[in-house]
Amino acid sequence: MKIIKLIPGIVLSLAVGLLACWLESLLPIHLIGSAVIAMFIGMFLNRWLRGTSILATGLKFTSKKILKLAIILLGLSLNISTILHVGRMSLTVMVFTLLTCFGGGHFIGRALGLNWKLSNLISAGTGICGGSAIAAIAPTIDADDNDVAYAMSATFLFDMAMIVLFPIMGRALGMSDEAFGIWAGTAVNDTSSVVATGYAFSEGAGDFATMVKLTRTLAIIPTVITFALIQLHIKRKEALAQQKNGSELKADFSIKKIFPWFILGFLAMSLLASLFPMPATLVSGTKRLSKFLMVCALAAIGLNTSFASMKKAGIRPMLHGFIISALVVIVALAVEMAMGLV
Repeated sequence: MKIIKLIPGIVLSLAVGLLACWLESLLPIHLIGSAVIAMFIGMFLNRWLRGTSILATGLKFTSKKILKLAIILLGLSLNISTILHVGRMSLTVMVFTLLTCFGGGHFIGRALGLNWKLSNLISAGTGICGGSAIAAIAPTIDADDNDVAYAMSATFLFDMAMIVLFPIMGRALGMSDEAFGIWAGTAVNDTSSVVATGYAFSEGAGDFATMVKLTRTLAIIPTVITFALIQLHIKRKEALAQQKNGSELKADFSIKKIFPWFILGFLAMSLLASLFPMPATLVSGTKRLSKFLMVCALAAIGLNTSFASMKKAGIRPMLHGFIISALVVIVALAVEMAMGLV
């Protein structure tokens, strides 16, 4: 019965994905990729399909599970030594961008009058991996639904702009596939947006961006633990102030729930490809399948996104998200320039 519930949403995502690929093939210049086209088509259709319960389960499955499957399959075409090389190269950039997000985000949030939970949710979504980081941290700090909605909207809006603008800026700067992949992988927020941005520039840049993003996603674990400890400290202080036993309070979080397990699958496939020779047809076919599944996942995300609901998020959270995201873009590019990558 559960599988039957998945079918309508998955079929619609596949249909939008096929339409997007066809439309991309009609473009005389490769300026916007099929993943971006699929997302915009999905957002356009959301106006009429919003609230259709028959699609909800399948769309959620496609945007989450199928995207992870696509990344795992992509591992077969990527050598493990290349992944380690890219991860090492991007580490310096990631350290500076994370410091920018949480350090700068703290002061910007205070200046805009945002509560610390909303401010840090936006910073986490920008610095780590968009919605996944927000979803992981929200229950840890007892954030309410409005804070989560604002944070998701703020990071997503900037991602939508970056998917289109990043490839244009990268070409204008004359960036190599490697440099652009590191830039997109460290400066664009959500995993799906990083994938779309990278492959909109080139296939090589898409590979680099995906690997950098997977390395960056691991920052969820220490970040969630840190916020859990902060929340625990706050709870204990509140309890002591009310003459309660603070030792009985604890933050509600689980490493098992937040660990990005699909990364292990991605690395396993890469290791398999590194240790054993693979037929070229198998590698190329798997990669094409992986990229198409990513397009379908972007279509599902678009189908779940409403322009109307995003307008209700207000201006201050959006401004916070824009300022932090812009700073991250600038800092990531500056660090790459300092390292001689650009």
